[in-house]
Amino acid sequence: MLEIVEGYYAHFFLMLLFVIGLYAMMMKKNLIKKIFGMSMIQSAAILFWILVAYKERATVPILDPNISLKNPDMYMNPMPHTLMLTAIVVAVVTLGVAIALAIAVYRNYNTLDEDELLARIKEEP
Repeated sequence: MLEIVEGYYAHFFLMLLFVIGLYAMMMKKNLIKKIFGMSMIQSAAILFWILVAYKERATVPILDPNISLKNPDMYMNPMPHTLMLTAIVVAVVTLGVAIALAIAVYRNYNTLDEDELLARIKEEP
């Protein structure tokens, strides 16, 4: 069993981070805690893709006369890292919009509790 875990510590950590974020989004009643859970899920997904794209002892894909072109395994694929830069921007924007919406909800209903918020929305004409 220990042999399976050995070498995959980062994978298990990211899986745990994802599950904690999913738990926060599904089970917590406070909107801010749900937003933190969403941020944890986004971070876990981004870090997972970066982890999977990493190659040990690989270099950037710039033609180097010291490295033979016959062995492409010596070069790292930049596409996953580039896509994750875009994902980071989307995550920051999503987080900002979610916090802005939470502020607007609090200003209108004076609560961030989900059950209390739904009850107040039902009371409105």
